Amino acid sequence: MLAYTIAPAIESGVFDAVVVSTDSEETAAIARHYGAEVPFLRPAAFATDTSPDIEWVQYTLTELKKRGRRWDAFSLLRPTSPFRTPDTLRRAWRQFTSEPGVDSLRAVELCMQHPGKMWVVDGNRMRPLLEQPEPRTQPWHSTPYQALPRVYAQNASLEIAWTRVALETHTIAGDVLMPFITQDFEGFDINDPHDWMIAERLLADGAAVLPRISKRPYAAIADSVGTGL
Repeated sequence: MLAYTIAPAIESGVFDAVVVSTDSEETAAIARHYGAEVPFLRPAAFATDTSPDIEWVQYTLTELKKRGRRWDAFSLLRPTSPFRTPDTLRRAWRQFTSEPGVDSLRAVELCMQHPGKMWVVDGNRMRPLLEQPEPRTQPWHSTPYQALPRVYAQNASLEIAWTRVALETHTIAGDVLMPFITQDFEGFDINDPHDWMIAERLLADGAAVLPRISKRPYAAIADSVGTGL
């Protein structure tokens, strides 16, 4: 998963540096094998299951700044999105840099579970999550999906922001966000075994393609070193 994120990032030509943030020596070794930098490990306090992104993003940008490395913008590429391509990244960067007045760009896609059909349950009663603007019209919860307002959900594949946003506003997004609408399966996110099975099926059917990896697999390198080959 790291390889399928690092390789297209490097191939895209968008980035001056591809830096992996991790608290794991093993992950750092894998990242370096595939061409990324890991100049330091992330503190354990910023690497818990509930750690907000802004903590480790600010830490990383600040530590790099101490080393004389500064950039106007940064991007978050999470390794759970293996179908992102170099062209995905180039397209996102073009859109971001051509839109004046924005703090950040975030990948989104049309939602599958429409919030107009979601409910808040309170004991033996429930009420719609969203208040309908015109109560006398057909309720959203009883309206076909195709007739509902178009709503987009964020996916984890891609974020870009100006560095000043993270360092000055203490958020990774700022106040003015622009959408990056992902195409096909480039925003597909793998978080559990069910997602993994879907990803395998997409590959088997030819519906999705993994990025090209020029490096020899890390596992093969590790095995050969372990056996003295």
